[in-house]
Amino acid sequence: MAITDSWLKAQLGKVRERAVVKGDRDGLGARVSPKGKITYQVRYRLDGKQHRIDVGTYPTMGLKEARKEALEIRQQVEQGRDPKLERALARRQVRGGDTVEKLVREWHADYCVKHKQQPHEILRSFEIHAFPELGNLPADKVSTELWLKMLEGVRDLYPSIAARLLVNTKQVYKWAQRRERVTENPVLHVGSATDLRIKKKATARVLSDRELAYVWEAIERSRMTVKNKLYVKLVLFYGCRNGEVRASNRRDWDFKEGVWTVPAENHKTGKESGRPLKRPITGPVKAWIEEAERLSPTAKSGGVLFNNTGQRTRMTASSTLALPGNLTQWIRRHKGEVIEHWSLHDLRRTMRTNISRLAPYHIAEIMVGHKLPGENPVYDYYDYLEEQQAAYDAWWSRLQAIVETHAAMRAS
Repeated sequence: MAITDSWLKAQLGKVRERAVVKGDRDGLGARVSPKGKITYQVRYRLDGKQHRIDVGTYPTMGLKEARKEALEIRQQVEQGRDPKLERALARRQVRGGDTVEKLVREWHADYCVKHKQQPHEILRSFEIHAFPELGNLPADKVSTELWLKMLEGVRDLYPSIAARLLVNTKQVYKWAQRRERVTENPVLHVGSATDLRIKKKATARVLSDRELAYVWEAIERSRMTVKNKLYVKLVLFYGCRNGEVRASNRRDWDFKEGVWTVPAENHKTGKESGRPLKRPITGPVKAWIEEAERLSPTAKSGGVLFNNTGQRTRMTASSTLALPGNLTQWIRRHKGEVIEHWSLHDLRRTMRTNISRLAPYHIAEIMVGHKLPGENPVYDYYDYLEEQQAAYDAWWSRLQAIVETHAAMRAS
């Protein structure tokens, strides 16, 4: 006997010892649970196997609608289509597929971590700026207009972060397109300069001898934490990318061989060359590393050398951004001198400029981890450690002379 509306009303909410199933036409049935919940089910046979699929509950779905669903499922089966797969695809279409956050996190794990410098910082940019507005939206449905609105808001406060978000968003969509997760890239033709009006400023900041002397005095005498003082000294002495110091582990500093090894994955050209950078541990560096090791809870086992204050985790790029400003403020307050804004990367440029006086061009370029032109990287595997050491010793002598000369001038 077929299901009727009156039978459904009578069974709804009626408590019983066991579940009851009543059949209807086209494979439709109604299952009544022991607590009186009624679920419509459709049974069908596909590829010689029996299947069952839930299509709704009473009274949310009426009997007439349930019979319509059962008829559609029967037609799908007759056409050789799997009703469960069809419903899954329909749900995905309604949801709009993968969300922005889901795609970004999968791209980050699959591509970004393996191929980009500072992958954690890239993900944090999405978490802070993109996910709150766009994270839960279907990635295939977010328009160019919505992406631009978000990026323009970031640009007004942090132009460089907006530019980085745009570059990485393009890569997320390109990655997703190759995997047929999305059909279009809504930011493909968005330009950092043309649409966001972000102008890259060519920086040429090199600290003068006088500024270097003040900065060194501030490092020595300010209330900055010892860990941060050591960090700034290493960046200035080696002229390295500051991320190379942040990413270093104690095991990278070999006192026996007198060499600091920067693994290929920790420097800019390493992912292309597959080769580490090797620099001599010379001058005051051994003492600085020993002091950093005493301050680090993870360094004694060969682990992270520069941690976040009071933690075992590696210090982040954002935690170092304020260091130049802190030193500049100390100079202004205690020396009455106003120094033009500078960054940690400017220390790298300052060191490289000074090294030009002290070492041949190719040695200076090797010291700062630049790729040499032509066929040099292909055929020359010499590490130039002795030549680097001579240049670093000369640089340390020059830096000390700068500090001592300007101290004497101020005292006279």
